[in-house]
Amino acid sequence: MLSRLSLRLRIFLFFCLLALGGIAVTGGALWLGYSRAGQPALTDAFIFSGLLSSFAMLGLSAGVWLLFDENVAKPIERLAAGMRARAHAGVSKELDTHSARYLGDLAAAAEGLAGQLGASALSAAEAIARETEHLEAEKARLAALLTDIPVATVMASPAHQIVLYDGQAAAVLAQEAPPRLNAPLSDYLDRTGLEAAYGRLVRSGLEVLAEVKSASGSQVFDLRLKPLGGAPGYIILFEGAHADLAPGDSRPLVYDFALLDTEHAELDSRKLSNLSYVVFDTETTGLLPHKDEIVQIGALRVVRNRIIAGEQFATLVDPGTPIPAASTKVHGISDAMVQGAPDIGKAARAFHRFASDAVIVAHNAPFDMAFLRRHAKRAGVSWDQPVLDTVLLSAVLFGASQSHTLDALCERLEVTIPPALRHTAMGDAQATAEVFCKMLPMLEARGLGTFGAVIEETRKHGRLLEDLN
Repeated sequence: MLSRLSLRLRIFLFFCLLALGGIAVTGGALWLGYSRAGQPALTDAFIFSGLLSSFAMLGLSAGVWLLFDENVAKPIERLAAGMRARAHAGVSKELDTHSARYLGDLAAAAEGLAGQLGASALSAAEAIARETEHLEAEKARLAALLTDIPVATVMASPAHQIVLYDGQAAAVLAQEAPPRLNAPLSDYLDRTGLEAAYGRLVRSGLEVLAEVKSASGSQVFDLRLKPLGGAPGYIILFEGAHADLAPGDSRPLVYDFALLDTEHAELDSRKLSNLSYVVFDTETTGLLPHKDEIVQIGALRVVRNRIIAGEQFATLVDPGTPIPAASTKVHGISDAMVQGAPDIGKAARAFHRFASDAVIVAHNAPFDMAFLRRHAKRAGVSWDQPVLDTVLLSAVLFGASQSHTLDALCERLEVTIPPALRHTAMGDAQATAEVFCKMLPMLEARGLGTFGAVIEETRKHGRLLEDLN
């Protein structure tokens, strides 16, 4: 049981035990002395001495604990978090050994080990860079090949989740919903028709032609489903589907073949690395969610610890009320800029569609979610997605005593926010996503590899923020 508590809390309980033990021993000694004195007139004197010694014992224990906490427990916590960041998040900054100056040789040993980790990480990064260059060349060749095939192409897992799509397919899918890696195909195609066609594909082992309605029922697609040989999943070709792409237009590929291996566990048991995330931020007319309004939403998607280029959501929002000059000074959004922008009902509905299949991530999520939930009825949506907060994740990884502002996290994890993008919804969302991607392997290194384990750990820091799950 005690092993599940933080180091600082265990040390605090240890000193509490020392204080109680000291008070018990002193009280027992005074009682024994009073009993042997046999003088009832000394009762008040013995009681006064007992109270005085008890308060002295409490004060001494508290003072020593504060010194121990400041000079031993906190430095150990910082050293551990710093080494974990070096080992798992690619951070290269020096460890804070000054605060650990009273830990003897531990700080020097940690710095030496961190140096070795840094050198190993650099070698690994160079090898990865070489392999990435090779993969990018292969990707370019594949993209060039698909460019010559005038058919929108999607690859899906056996669970009908999107594993790959090209630019042509993105334009076709966007007619129904935002194209998203690992999104369910039921967001775009009628589930019944798709599963019937896939069933025929599985039974025959041969390609299948099928007419499948769109998810909204507004159109019918002529699909060609092709098996992947011995691999799980299948390819969908949208034959006859037209998108507004000229032959020379860029047709980037978005893919992650690891998504072909589908995980069927409940959310709490699923690995963090196998979940899809939408990281978002808002800019508002003020700091009061019960009466102020959103003026900008920015969001992007993270799949398998990777920010997916091109899968972004960004919109200005007409708040329906003048934007205070003080707020414009912070985020740079004026009344003129939001003229003609969608209202919060339409904007929130579009953002909900973008985030419908993902875990929502934000920095100080209760603030941003309060604005969205206040207008949930107006938007006709329910914000019941699971939520992770980088403030709470920071407390788990770096200790509650540290600063957990976005700027502090970016400095700690070597994430740069361009000054021009700070306090813009997309700029802050990008920074939060980069921080979050560095936190994920650190959480897994601490043994918090599943969503349920992380939520349980963040609830230990519930005094910092409201639990939205």
